[in-house]
Formats: sequence, structure tokens, C-alpha cells
Amino acid sequence: MDSDKSSTIVCVTGATGFIAGYIIKFLLEEGYTVRGTVRSTKDKAKYQYLTDLDKNKRLSFFEANLTDDGSFDKAVDGAHYVMHTASPYIINVKDPQKELIDPAVQGTLTVLKSCTKTSSVKRVVLTSSVAAITDSAIKDHVYTEADWNNESSLTRNPYYYSKKLAEEAGWNFVKTNKVSFDLVVINPFMVIGPELNPATVNTSNKIFSDMMSGKYPGVMNLGWGFVDVRDVAKGHILAMQHKDANGRYLLCSNTIMMEQLVILLDEKFGKEYKLPSLKLNCAIGDSVVKFSSYFQVSFQFFVYLFCFSPKELEAT
Repeated sequence: MDSDKSSTIVCVTGATGFIAGYIIKFLLEEGYTVRGTVRSTKDKAKYQYLTDLDKNKRLSFFEANLTDDGSFDKAVDGAHYVMHTASPYIINVKDPQKELIDPAVQGTLTVLKSCTKTSSVKRVVLTSSVAAITDSAIKDHVYTEADWNNESSLTRNPYYYSKKLAEEAGWNFVKTNKVSFDLVVINPFMVIGPELNPATVNTSNKIFSDMMSGKYPGVMNLGWGFVDVRDVAKGHILAMQHKDANGRYLLCSNTIMMEQLVILLDEKFGKEYKLPSLKLNCAIGDSVVKFSSYFQVSFQFFVYLFCFSPKELEAT
């Protein structure tokens, strides 16, 4: 650990988020001084697990709200780097514009506007998603950072749409405004891993608990791209540390079909859980999955939904 890292201040928005928690953990372990933003600083119990990581008293918290202009000013003033991870992660909403689009897009702009008010910020690392890249698989197409999701809308996968619009807003802001910082974007696939917050279960992790509790009786032709939350957090820090980092970075460890996943879970946990057993990885099941992808559905099944065939997975 470099002795001067404690003089480098990193602001992490949405501190209680799944990815943000590990970013804070690793930053503290490397010796950085960290500022975390939360919706309210009054209920300290909600982020006590983060405070417990702070062995050298280098972590502080600031109150900020995604849709309140200027609310991030204090948190970023004097900070050298900003990790903007705060964004709503909700699949089923009544009002997509109000609950997803507005806080995602306005939140990005609110944070970037605050960064323009101080000359200290060198770089902003924005947490985006593979959802900004695509919301479906095109046969034989290998997805890269050059791809953009042009399929999602308010009525088709609005969560995906919010991630695409939020990232676009970030890039447009730095292009059209005179800023003293640069922007680097991280686009992870389905983020899974151990929870730092004992009181919550991350939305992506919940797919496993739901699958093992009998909520999904059928095995379908679904494929997921997975990446460990610890790797995603380290990816953010590397993007901050390396001067040559630029543009977008897709993060994915491997892809797996649902049938393979069920087999792995069965081998690990045996019959103590109600894993899916009905074979729906057929033409009828495929039709149901593809039809459901056009709408908001109650199942976490369709979080980061990709209707890959095994051959298509090899190309991604």
C-alpha cells in the first residue's frame, strides 16, 4: 500500500449498494480516504456494516438524493475520484418513467453537475450495465463495448432502457460541457457474490434463492452471463487507477445455461431445496420466455434475461 493513498479522496455514491459496498471495502484496504453517499445519515444502522470496515477512520458519509440538484456537492467537493454506482435496480414498477428513468438519468446528471463545481475531481467511474449494450441476443453476433441497446423502451424492459439512457446522458454531458475530469464506464453482466450487508439480498443473487425455493418449476433455455461482485468492484478501482483507462468496459466471467446451473446447484445442495425439475427447454418454453421479455414480469427469472442457445453462448 502506498503511504500517500490516504490523501486521495474517493467518493462512492449509493454506498449501501451491492457493488458500492465492495468498492468501499477494497478502497479502505488499499488505504484510500472514502466518502460514501446515502439517502439519509440519520439511520446509521443501515450502513453500520460499512462503518465496521473502517479500521483506520477514513470513511465518512454524506446525505444525497439522486433527483436533488446540488445534493452531491459536499460529497464530491475536494474528492479526487468519484464512483457513481447509485441507480435504481427495480424490475417491476408501476411508473417506469418516474421510478426508473428519472432517477437513473437525473441521478447521473446530478452527480456530474456537482463534479463540475470543484476542480479536484480527475475522473468519474460510472457503473452502467450490459443492459446498456443489449437486451437480447443476435445470433452469431459477438457483443463488444461498441454495441448499444436500441431495443428497450418504456414498455419493453424499462430497467434496461433506464441503464442505456443513464449512460448516454453521462457521455453526452462530458462531450457538451467543459469539464476538468474524464469519464470511464463499467458495464457488468449479472453481478453475483457474497453479501456484505446482512440485512439484504441483492436482486441478482435472489435469482438463486428463488430458484432453490421452488418458485421456478421449469427448466428453460435461458442463459446468463455472470461476474463476481468482487471482480466488478476491483474493475472500478482499476479504471480509477490506470491513467490510460477510457471508454467502456464489459465485465463477464462466464456464461451458463439454466439447465447447467440447476445441475450444479443439485450437485452442491442435493435434495434439500426445491430446484426446477419440469423440462421447459423446448419450443413452447422458448416462446413463453421470448414473449415475457417484452413485458415487466414478476419473476426475477428475467433479470438480465438472454435467450441464448448453447451455440450462441459460445460466440458471446
